[in-house]
Amino acid sequence: MDVTGKTAVITGGASGIGRGIARCFASQGMQLVLADIEQDPLEEVVAELAEAGTEALGVKTDVSRLTDVESLAAAATDRFGSVHVLCNNAGVGVADPIAATSMEDWRWTLDIDLWGPINGVHVFLPLMEAQGEGHINSTASMAGLYAGASLGAYNVAKHGVVALMASLERDLRLAGSNVRASVLCPGPINTNIVDSQRNRQPESAAEHIETDTGRKFWDMLTATLAEGMDPDEVGPLVLDAVVNETFWILTHPEMGKVVAKQVDRMLADKTLTR
Repeated sequence: MDVTGKTAVITGGASGIGRGIARCFASQGMQLVLADIEQDPLEEVVAELAEAGTEALGVKTDVSRLTDVESLAAAATDRFGSVHVLCNNAGVGVADPIAATSMEDWRWTLDIDLWGPINGVHVFLPLMEAQGEGHINSTASMAGLYAGASLGAYNVAKHGVVALMASLERDLRLAGSNVRASVLCPGPINTNIVDSQRNRQPESAAEHIETDTGRKFWDMLTATLAEGMDPDEVGPLVLDAVVNETFWILTHPEMGKVVAKQVDRMLADKTLTR
């Protein structure tokens, strides 16, 4: 797809990977609609892009709510007439062994990380099909390809995102559609997802169960992400997938060896790697 002059909607666009994608798309002459649950950071990034000459619109959005995503689509089409690229990027995470994960932690994580992309596909796919062109990308994770310990709810959600996008891409090919799909599976990226509970409703946050195991894992993850890839480096990878119509986007391809090792073990002796 030639993206010059086209319109992209990016959820979770006020920070981290979403902001990196927005900056990259802006550099290619795209019009942007950024969605985020945080109003002030959203206004800041829209102002930054507008100052640099990009037409940008910010829409406060809770991606777990279908009505919010429908309003996002309406705002985008009212402003720009059409949407050519959708990046379902908003995401959150909590850590704990599955036995200690509260039902509210499950709901909160799945509502945003999995139902957010489902809502996005449901709302925006018909618009793209009607215009005969489009690309839908969703942010999963290497955790969507390899389910490690102490991250059960996040793993389940991100595996779901990978399955959603792979199913969608195969459906689109079978139908002979001009709409394409891709999935972003990042490794360590220096974002503030480790502080994602800042946006959680108090009554939901109160149901979070924190264990020593989960706390130690989160401390390790926080340190790892702080040394991770700059989010601005992710944007060009997503752009390349849109332009060249490729499906898999891996920020750390070398981590694929862990996935390959698991598949090898599955076929060899049916055991699970550590």
